[in-house]
Amino acid sequence: MLTGQAPLPGAPAYGKASIAEVLSSAAAVLGAKDYNNVLKLPAAKRICVVLVDGLGKSLLKQRASHAPFLRGVMAADSGGEHPRTLHAAFPSTTATSLSALGTGAVPGEHGMVGYDVLDPRQDKVVNLLGNWDAGVDPQRWQPVPTIFEKLPAEIPATTVSLPKFADSAMTRAALRGSRFSGATSTHARVEQAVAALAATPSALVYLYWSELDKAGHAYGADSPQWERQLEELDAGMKRLAATAPADTLILMTADHGMVDIPRADRIDYSVIPELVAGVRHTAGEPRMVHLYLEPGASSEARDQLMAAWLEHFQRKAWVLTREQAIAAGYFGTVNDSVRVRIGDILILARESVAFYDLRRVRLQAMDVVGQHGSITKAEREVPLLRIPVSAKKAKGKRR
Repeated sequence: MLTGQAPLPGAPAYGKASIAEVLSSAAAVLGAKDYNNVLKLPAAKRICVVLVDGLGKSLLKQRASHAPFLRGVMAADSGGEHPRTLHAAFPSTTATSLSALGTGAVPGEHGMVGYDVLDPRQDKVVNLLGNWDAGVDPQRWQPVPTIFEKLPAEIPATTVSLPKFADSAMTRAALRGSRFSGATSTHARVEQAVAALAATPSALVYLYWSELDKAGHAYGADSPQWERQLEELDAGMKRLAATAPADTLILMTADHGMVDIPRADRIDYSVIPELVAGVRHTAGEPRMVHLYLEPGASSEARDQLMAAWLEHFQRKAWVLTREQAIAAGYFGTVNDSVRVRIGDILILARESVAFYDLRRVRLQAMDVVGQHGSITKAEREVPLLRIPVSAKKAKGKRR
């Protein structure tokens, strides 16, 4: 890191209280010998992990008036040793955090180090979420066995998500190994999760909730549309608690938070020549940019490029090399095959700003309001809520 920059935040709490410990701790509770209950979750025979895309801890606290059920859960959850706040993986983006969740591994091991990154074999930038390149095999790119794959046969695992994700490349990379149950509406997804929990004496169910993130990207987290989706989530979690089997442990968490970026702070850096001098590829998120230099670039050229970014955005971004990011622990332990996927220089947004290369992405990408990817508190801190199952009334004959 160049002198004159603000201190960097610490690394995500990998191995202690990160998104990577959620499914692995749940598997340990259910009896899987390959994992440890790092999060100190309570005993249970059935566990449902709800992953809410885009629900940062700070956003949930700020908008708690729109989530009375979850607000009550947060207020009452004083028992047990489990942490109430987790860290998203780095970068704080869905592909990276879902892979950490699904494998229990850090980004430097599972290799999903951004929304899109360089594939050195093809010398091209490839997408790791919804538009995978035909030349990338998901299971070779992400070879770490998933937690679902390693579960004992007596612990059936079910993924409940949108039907379009049933055999997606992202699912095959990060969440392979479970039975897939698809449903479009949130109401149907809750019903399918409850059915999967009730089907066997022991079960691990993963329920994916996408709607909040979509509203945030389109309208911002500070919007009526986002608030309506939070209300829908609140109702869905109340319904899940009311209908799940009595011995179920329900855990709700998220893959990242979100910050709204004003239009004036969405910047096309490609029109500033000194910010792309010597850069062969750009990738990542608008709030966590990977810059890949031309082969053989000198350290002087690299330092000049970093200095140019700092001159323009010193108060708005951290600028660091790949080696500095790795040394800081941002990616955890980094395998050699993954190291080359990380940019030579990383631009991490500090303030309300987003960086675009409009030579590479469409102009419409700048319409996105709510964003994430960097390591600020708002983006990386996510909740871990233990939602108690509602007491069930005894059934009897009517008189």
